[in-house]
Amino acid sequence: MSARGDGSSAVRAPLRAPLRADARRNHEQVLAAAREVFVERGAGAPLEEVAARAGVGIATLYRRFGDREGLLRAVVLQALEDSRAAAESALAALSEDGVDGLTALGDYMHAVLDLRVSAVVPLALDRLDLEGAEMATAREASAGAVERLVESAHADGSLPKQVTFADLGTLLVRLSRPLPGSVPVELNDQLAHRHLRLVLAGLRSDPDVLADEGLSRQELRTAGRRPAG
Repeated sequence: MSARGDGSSAVRAPLRAPLRADARRNHEQVLAAAREVFVERGAGAPLEEVAARAGVGIATLYRRFGDREGLLRAVVLQALEDSRAAAESALAALSEDGVDGLTALGDYMHAVLDLRVSAVVPLALDRLDLEGAEMATAREASAGAVERLVESAHADGSLPKQVTFADLGTLLVRLSRPLPGSVPVELNDQLAHRHLRLVLAGLRSDPDVLADEGLSRQELRTAGRRPAG
């Protein structure tokens, strides 16, 4: 309870106590395991498998995240934060000698492939409200950092201006999708990084390869919305 200047009082919402070290470790393990399991088996994968891979009991998972949607929301929010942090790290590298915009952008894209960001976020499109305040804030922070990275690459001429934020985002989604058949996860990841290197090398060797301009970020978001009704 806090006193106000007019003599009345207002009740403040209680602050959430920070997680203990073991609880924080369990939280991180569940999120990491859920990201892997959802990418491999879809958002409807058994939560018991998530708990087993994280090395915790199913009761711990439910106690911390509530239900499947709560866990998926936490996974997506963490993925967006990981994307923002990776983009900020790549932006910071631009001040180093010999690092141009396309090199920094490539570093970001390789990091995102390892983090499986572009594989897990699309899983939420039909299950979560991506326009809610918390999710929208996380999406904007992530997208804003990546857009600054793309703009830097455009500005120094290392990335053709026809290549847009939306081009790179959808490219990462395609590269993040598992190959058909029983391709081992490790091999799938190796090929995704190889194919990304091929794309980046092609952009650098032939910047005029594209004659048209890709979608803008807003056009991509509009195209991805399902019609009402």
